[in-house]
Amino acid sequence: MIQALQLILALSFLVVIHELGHFTFARIFGVRVEKFYMFFDWKFSILKAKKYDGKWHFRFFQPTTDEKNTSDEWNQHPDNTEWGIGWIPFGGYCAIAGMVDETHDAEQIAKTEPQPWEFRSKNVWQRFCIIIGGILVNFIAALVIFGQLLYIWGTDVLPLRNVTTGLYYAEILEQEGFQQQDKILAINGEEPQDLSDVVQWLILEGRKDVQVLRGLDTVSLTMSDDLGKRYLALQNEFDRKERQKHRADKSYQKARLVLLSEYIPFVVDSIIVGDLAEQAGVLKGDTILAVADVPTPCIDMAMQEIRKHPREDCSLTIGRDTGRVELPIFIGDRCQIGVVPFGPTHYFDIEHTEYTFFQSVPAGIRHGWDMLVMYVKQFKLVFTKEGAQSLGGFGAIGSMFPKIWSWYAFWYMTAFLSLILAFMNFLPIPALDGGYILFLIFEMLTGKKPGDKFLEKANEIGMWLLLLLLIFANGNDLLKLFF
Repeated sequence: MIQALQLILALSFLVVIHELGHFTFARIFGVRVEKFYMFFDWKFSILKAKKYDGKWHFRFFQPTTDEKNTSDEWNQHPDNTEWGIGWIPFGGYCAIAGMVDETHDAEQIAKTEPQPWEFRSKNVWQRFCIIIGGILVNFIAALVIFGQLLYIWGTDVLPLRNVTTGLYYAEILEQEGFQQQDKILAINGEEPQDLSDVVQWLILEGRKDVQVLRGLDTVSLTMSDDLGKRYLALQNEFDRKERQKHRADKSYQKARLVLLSEYIPFVVDSIIVGDLAEQAGVLKGDTILAVADVPTPCIDMAMQEIRKHPREDCSLTIGRDTGRVELPIFIGDRCQIGVVPFGPTHYFDIEHTEYTFFQSVPAGIRHGWDMLVMYVKQFKLVFTKEGAQSLGGFGAIGSMFPKIWSWYAFWYMTAFLSLILAFMNFLPIPALDGGYILFLIFEMLTGKKPGDKFLEKANEIGMWLLLLLLIFANGNDLLKLFF
């Protein structure tokens, strides 16, 4: 419920500021904005408001305005924007006078002569600014939010150079030549700052040349060209098995597929009262050395072995000050035994950075730009079979928010979604801002303006493409509920 609320609030905020970008530039150039709506008001609206006669007028749960009804005082002030909230919670819109879009068709516009306050009467540069205004506002909003998060909370980073024990590598990376506890020195000659850099460079960017420190020796490794696609396929299969295993348990916290992590022992920090580990006799400070007689020298190895024994009686080999202890334990459906291990911050030094207000501005810009670049690189994987299978809709986006309220997480995800919205709207697909931008650039280069009928047909095609994409993405979410 909290995840859904965060998603609705974030998307509502982002849609409003996106449309405000269009609205602002339209008003700067003297173009009328007939309607400004959050959500869609098909047939009727929840709320609409308009200012005329020096005061605001409000209407609730009214049919969509019939502009032909000139006897209605509401329609006698076409130069004033109608503000409203629709009942279909998918985006929103800004109806700009004289523009062929989802609110005006070519035939409707062709019935009247161009007016100076219409979009179609403005020069190409003014129309370009009006169209790109939404994208620009989303991009700037993301940078501002990232900057403010840095100013208020700062950053905490665990540099790879501080991880003195080396790293744990999943089997897919062992197949690439990594060995447990290898220390990554450089990837394509560049030193990664932390684990997120390693994942991005190997999976998203496909960098191939890796230098690691193995004992006292420096070893060079070359990654496979299909590492990114293989990882996506592995992740999809892992998620499928997790869904099948725990479909009936709505409170189950989905396990994560670990590609690599800090190589640290599983030392118990805390125990959930009454859970399986306490019943088995596990104590705080115990070290899990083996699960079902399989050695587990690091946290992720132990968790991986525990997941192999759902609904089974098992054994834990425990290390204590008094020596080794064998404890029988039952592994439940969740493959969780009810303990929390010490994390990396217990063993290694975290580097915390504080930012003044003026330092947070360029830092926020850098962070936002890096996030956008990372997403663009990730986006290319969508066009692979593995990437298409991992594509998700509103359910997948909502799951990215935490299940407990966190202002930091909420605004961070909102800023990230704002970047995604800016990028997606920039794609040259008719019906999106990028489609209009493409036609405007064509007009700039050739001096020929595409006809309104052509724009209408292009928008129709674009809308169908977007609808199919929406159905496919949300269909993936639905399939994941049953398969």
